[in-house]
Amino acid sequence: MNHRNSIMILVLVLSVGISIGHAETTIDLESGLVYNSMNDVGIPGDTGTRFSLTSDFSTDLAPFLRVRVFQTLGERHTISALYAPLEVQSSGISTRAIAFAGAVFPANTDIDGTYKFNSYRLTYRYDFVKTPANEFGMGFTAKIRDAKIALKGGGLSGEKANVGFVPIINFRYLHNFSEQFAVVFEGDALAAPQGRAEDVLLGAIYDINEKVSLKAGYRVLEGGADNDEVYGFALFNYAVLGLSIKL
Repeated sequence: MNHRNSIMILVLVLSVGISIGHAETTIDLESGLVYNSMNDVGIPGDTGTRFSLTSDFSTDLAPFLRVRVFQTLGERHTISALYAPLEVQSSGISTRAIAFAGAVFPANTDIDGTYKFNSYRLTYRYDFVKTPANEFGMGFTAKIRDAKIALKGGGLSGEKANVGFVPIINFRYLHNFSEQFAVVFEGDALAAPQGRAEDVLLGAIYDINEKVSLKAGYRVLEGGADNDEVYGFALFNYAVLGLSIKL
């Protein structure tokens, strides 16, 4: 999925909200740095060499940007669209031979690795609790992942790409300490025999005014799968700064 498709999703959510009365639109931006603390890979999952993009190679901090558009319908219904691209680079010299995606990289080969995990999500959430102090809601997220793991070096290259649909449970808890300051715990998470996925934020929110809010916190993105095609489990840690604007 390309950038044009992601923009079309955001526009669609905006259009739905505009067409429904009493809808409030919010644009939420997140940026900062992401650190890949664990990334274990084996492709194919049953015969490929299992190695780590973070332990066997070096991975640097990377900047990130996430964009979400919210539509609040009435007091308790929220739909949103999220565009969350993610790509990190790894590099190093392998100390052993690596069989990966049809290529065999000899030991002592200088290797560059790419891990991409772009996420496109459409979410509906219903707030069961809506009081001045506390808000709690749950819902459903339809997620499309655009993933790729690639290695190249020594004149060789191997790549595993995948675009797939993943249903996830969405949740959000917010506690207001005052009219301007709140803490939020929210995310998408689901575990199944085929694999697991978690994308969770713990953050603080400060309302500058009725339209603009600042956000800071820690986000963790974790998940993976273990099957004949792919073995892969990764953990990403985000230092988050955000800005929300109500239109």
